[in-house]
Amino acid sequence: MGTGVPASEQTSCAKGDPQVYCAKDAGDSEAVQVTDGESPEDSRSQDELGYSNPEDPGQLMASYEGRAKGYQVPSFGWRICLAHEFAEKRKPFNANDISLSNLIKHLGMGLSSQCACVGKGRLCTSKSCPWSAQVSCAAGTGACVGSLHSTMPSIPEPGLSISFLARMSPSPAARSHPSCPMTTSSLPVGVFVWDVENEGDEALDVSIMFSMRNGLGGGDDASGGLWNEPFCLERNGETVRGLLLHHPTLPNPYTMAVAARLTADTTVTHITAFDPDGTGQQVWQDLLQDGQLDSPAGRSTLSQKGVGIAGAVCVTSKLPPRGRCRMEFSLAWDMPRIMFGAQGQVYYRRYTRFFGSDGDAAPALSHYALCQYADWEERISAWQSPVLDDRSLPAWYKSALFNELYFLADGGTVWLEVPEDSLPEELGGNMCQLRPLLTEYGRFGYLEGQEYRMYNTYDVHFYASFALIMLWPKLELSLQYDMALATLGEDLTWRRYLMSGVMAPVKRRNVIPHDIGDPDDEPWLRVNAYVIHDTADWKDLNLKFVLQVYRDYYLTGDQGFLRDMWPVCLAVMESEMKFDKDQDGLIENGGYADQTYDAWVTTGPSAYCGGLWLAAVAVMVQMAALCGTQDIQDKFSSILSRGQQAYERLLWNGRYYNYDCSSRPQSCSIMSDQCAGQWFLRASGLGEGETEVFPTQHVVRALQTIFEFNVQAFAGGTMGAVNGMQPQGVPDRSSVQSDEVWVGVVYGLAATMIQEGLTWEGFQTAEGCYRTVWERLGLGFQTPEAYCQKRVFRSLAYMRPLSIWAMQLALQQQHKKAELQTSRAQD
Repeated sequence: MGTGVPASEQTSCAKGDPQVYCAKDAGDSEAVQVTDGESPEDSRSQDELGYSNPEDPGQLMASYEGRAKGYQVPSFGWRICLAHEFAEKRKPFNANDISLSNLIKHLGMGLSSQCACVGKGRLCTSKSCPWSAQVSCAAGTGACVGSLHSTMPSIPEPGLSISFLARMSPSPAARSHPSCPMTTSSLPVGVFVWDVENEGDEALDVSIMFSMRNGLGGGDDASGGLWNEPFCLERNGETVRGLLLHHPTLPNPYTMAVAARLTADTTVTHITAFDPDGTGQQVWQDLLQDGQLDSPAGRSTLSQKGVGIAGAVCVTSKLPPRGRCRMEFSLAWDMPRIMFGAQGQVYYRRYTRFFGSDGDAAPALSHYALCQYADWEERISAWQSPVLDDRSLPAWYKSALFNELYFLADGGTVWLEVPEDSLPEELGGNMCQLRPLLTEYGRFGYLEGQEYRMYNTYDVHFYASFALIMLWPKLELSLQYDMALATLGEDLTWRRYLMSGVMAPVKRRNVIPHDIGDPDDEPWLRVNAYVIHDTADWKDLNLKFVLQVYRDYYLTGDQGFLRDMWPVCLAVMESEMKFDKDQDGLIENGGYADQTYDAWVTTGPSAYCGGLWLAAVAVMVQMAALCGTQDIQDKFSSILSRGQQAYERLLWNGRYYNYDCSSRPQSCSIMSDQCAGQWFLRASGLGEGETEVFPTQHVVRALQTIFEFNVQAFAGGTMGAVNGMQPQGVPDRSSVQSDEVWVGVVYGLAATMIQEGLTWEGFQTAEGCYRTVWERLGLGFQTPEAYCQKRVFRSLAYMRPLSIWAMQLALQQQHKKAELQTSRAQD
């Protein structure tokens, strides 16, 4: 169960539905757990603190609550009736949703690719992506594997309260507890705990069964040869029993383990094999006879071609009147060695450092997780408590902050060991920390989205990276070293790009790659899987690298990292200089969609790329001073001075910065992301006082204008900020992206508002996205990249919304600033 309480939406499944049991929630949406006579703050309303009214009157499952509150159910949790149906139905974005005018603009790409949809990343068609499914499930580090069924043979007895919590690994406890990512955060295992309480006056026998299909139910299972076997592992006085589900299909064989901990109060039984595509009668009849399974000894026979195989583990306990018991299950998947689609190289997963690479670790993983999860919970609670216990923060924010972290585990994530002999000496020789850091912490990759199959898409990671740098800083630095290596390399293979039809190399030297590669190919060895534009000509990628390098240095204090990255920053900024064609200190966009908004044309100096450029130049000034290179510092100081004047002269209109300097009507559109450069400067301790780049009064006025037009004048202020809004108050529909809401951009915008003292506006802005995604559309734990005001969404389960951690950084920095001011006033 995630953290955070959602607001209400009227639910649609019938109360008392005999097929559904919904445990009582922990209270209404703003309930505060009070103990030992403690009273909640009664004089500080949310509005007084600058935030929006917290929750609407009801909840997503308010109509289905029983009287039992549940045992140890957290005060915060995204709770929803399992049979709930969301009233608003939407469909994925496709070609039919493109206006005729925008369709003509993309006609060249459509003819080149014959694709079904236009958008950021790979082209989405109706065809499923088998590799993506494997990566995000069994082959990933998340806990989504196949079909999970936790079932009971009948409706719970009257007076029987059952509370279920899922304890998943990896767990984001790394920042407070540095030992966690080394041994825990990489483990491919999840723990599922059922607390059962008998509130009646008669003893009860309770059985909970966990069934699991061997495999994913797709083509990899069809060849047969799968088999299951029971196991029992006793270690340090603890016994774990369960089933091993062996899936030897090449090139990535794996074993899953469904297991349970045996205690004095429980019995653990199993059924080794049954047909998952049948009625389940064999399993149910066995279970209903005595509440246990037959537990046959020995391994199952091999599955036949085209026939599925599943197994189940059951925990049984006798509950006396008013008694309570805990039933603990785990699900582990051991795929120690992997090959990507091209099958050119074998990689070892991070957890093999601790559990071995022979493919026999599933029992040990299960035992370790079931015996250690209580400690994990304590660490996670210690890490989350400062946020969850902060009554000045609205409950929806707590939900969004922690629950959006799902993508770090479920985003096709891979965390790999890096052998020392695998790093190219000729490229990384001048980076002193490259080898020790990658060898110690491994190589990390996550997809742009489950539909856009590219690892570490850098223009998007720019937003999402706040989660990594704040929680797993060493993994962020590892990713940065990988990006630096790729930047110094080249691939001069020529290919045709879909939007323009031009031929150009895959990767040029000294420019940041768009991504680190496609899991269907050979990522890290062959980068830039993106084929819509030639991103060597993009205006934002190089700048985003420089900005992230300095921010990462600022937040970690790692001077060795800064020294290693400094030559790479110099190289990419030199490559970027060519885009300042008139030498006025400000780069110009090229008259096509040459940045992360890859379907939104930008011409000449622009608010977004121009702002990123000035911020990157300002950061270069700071880094040059730190690295003791006065001549370079003077060079970039001169560029910054000229660029600031040009930016203000060409783009500032008195209320906001124009979208660009073209002659098109939409050049004066109000872009929600126009202050991205200032956002990163403030996150890096710059952008005010002596390091001010954009006049503070202009930044604040622009943010107020964005709030007035892009937020409040769009969908009644309830859906976040639309990307582009015309000054007449009408969404900019000049492209397929300008009238979308990008959730990750909105969270970044909200962080910028908080940085500039517009805290109430920031929370109002971000709240619209949370309520739209999690409560109206039912897209929780699969937050899309984008949605429109009506009808469609685009790219489910996307990287960018991890930018909500920038809001948390902004709040922390504001808090520290207030403490410092108070301290100075007292002195």
